[in-house]
Amino acid sequence: MKIGHIYRIIGIQRILIRHGFDELILSIPYLTPIKLVRYLLPWNWLGRTYKPRGERIRLVLEELGPIFVKFGQILSTRRDLIPDDIAMELRNLQDNVAAFSGNEAVRIVEVAHDKKLEDLFLNFDREPLASASIAQVHAAQLLDGTQVIVKIVRPNLLKTIRQDISLMHSIAAIGERYWGLGKQLKLSLIVSEFEKTILDELDMMREAANASQLRRNHENSDILYVPQIYWPLTRHDVLVMERVDGLNISNRDKLVGAGVDLKILAEQGIELFFSQVFRDNFFHADVHPGNMFVIADKGARKSKVALVDFGIMGSLSDFDQRYLAENFSAFLAKDYRRVAQLHVESGWVPSSTRVEEFEFAIRAVCEPIFDRPLKDVSVGDLLLRLFQTAQRFDMEVLPQLLLLQKTLVNIEGIGRELYPELDLWNAAKPSLENFMRERIGLKSIINSVEENSQRWVTQLPEVPTAIFDLLEQTRAGRLQINTYDSSLKPIKDEIRLLRKKLTFTVVGACLVLSAMILHGFGVGFENISGPVSLFNILVGGCGVLMLSVAAFGRR
Repeated sequence: MKIGHIYRIIGIQRILIRHGFDELILSIPYLTPIKLVRYLLPWNWLGRTYKPRGERIRLVLEELGPIFVKFGQILSTRRDLIPDDIAMELRNLQDNVAAFSGNEAVRIVEVAHDKKLEDLFLNFDREPLASASIAQVHAAQLLDGTQVIVKIVRPNLLKTIRQDISLMHSIAAIGERYWGLGKQLKLSLIVSEFEKTILDELDMMREAANASQLRRNHENSDILYVPQIYWPLTRHDVLVMERVDGLNISNRDKLVGAGVDLKILAEQGIELFFSQVFRDNFFHADVHPGNMFVIADKGARKSKVALVDFGIMGSLSDFDQRYLAENFSAFLAKDYRRVAQLHVESGWVPSSTRVEEFEFAIRAVCEPIFDRPLKDVSVGDLLLRLFQTAQRFDMEVLPQLLLLQKTLVNIEGIGRELYPELDLWNAAKPSLENFMRERIGLKSIINSVEENSQRWVTQLPEVPTAIFDLLEQTRAGRLQINTYDSSLKPIKDEIRLLRKKLTFTVVGACLVLSAMILHGFGVGFENISGPVSLFNILVGGCGVLMLSVAAFGRR
């Protein structure tokens, strides 16, 4: 282990102890015999009062630095896995991370472009507009006077990430092994998902591509604005994007003062989300007040929502899209049997699940919620309870569905802060109905024919020749059906190996048994010079050798 890793581990231990996690660690059942050690530690002699566990975890993550803060933010969305008190506390983690120096920001930009700053920008503000766990943002002005923002990845971040994630994997493995709740929480899976997410966020070219795609999807939208990316100035660690001049969506007073209709704005947010999910199959998955601005126009009935920060995007397969839309429709119709069937048909729960039992469990969750006006029904609360219920039936929650749930919960929360009477179901209905018409009804067949007609026309001249070739092969008896599947080869090899091992085991066992029988008839090992005794030893030895080969041999 490297010296740096050792120092980091010692530093983490000090922070854990300072927040009383020696108490939690020693409460693990396997460590109960040494629980008295806690009272021998000097910092516990005078006694300490500890804060609630959720707050203590949040404080630890804040002290451990930006990577752990980001981990806590992502972990807070896994309310299907972690207790509510911890999830709610982790939601308080903010991207208010200490900024790195403006001079360092200038150095990174100049190295990335191999040019002096004055050759790239007319003005560059060395004081950051915002500083987050992955990058910080600076205001700048292009040579032609265009106002932009420059997003710069923190220096030496990849090295820190790799080091800290390695430690997270180790902690997760220990937690799953020695902590009863650790395995249930799937800590290793959470860390792996976090690793993928944060490494993706480090690539500004990827984020720029996400922004360009979203801008193209909503190019003619009158309710969403996506800022332009300046590709010639964008690099893997530097992103240059048009600066949005708007009001933060969480500032209700300023929005009202600017003449924004909060009811329409809240409904727009829901409409945008569902259109991205079901129409475009490409949705912004990191929606929170810091990433949403409102471009107010007093003369227009609708104001535009502007999105920024495109590091985390989500998409669903056509398969998941269809089943999700059908699930929403079944929920609205209170058809719990159909909801249960859809979960089984989609593979979200094992095929062995009894639909009747799952239906009863879903009804027990939904009826108390739906016994209220739809405008008072929280979709986030519904999804959370469904995930928790489905876990009892071994449901594996797919990462893309978690992103969807997290984004929907955030959108619903922002919408109801703007307009408490927001009816999310009614706002989502047009997108769902349009999707059902486009993908499931008669229109979907027409669309499919239109999409494939050109390919069919191109291949049509080859069809008669293919039919005649097929008939000729059938008449001549040369038609063969190939049932070989290359994916079956490892299985066949494993069966062949097991057959060999079984043969060695049976023969070896017979030889050992023979040696034992000979020994039982008085042909002992005392006189190894005798030919029969020697034969006895050879037989037994060969048997043991064969059993060893069967047990440990590879092929």
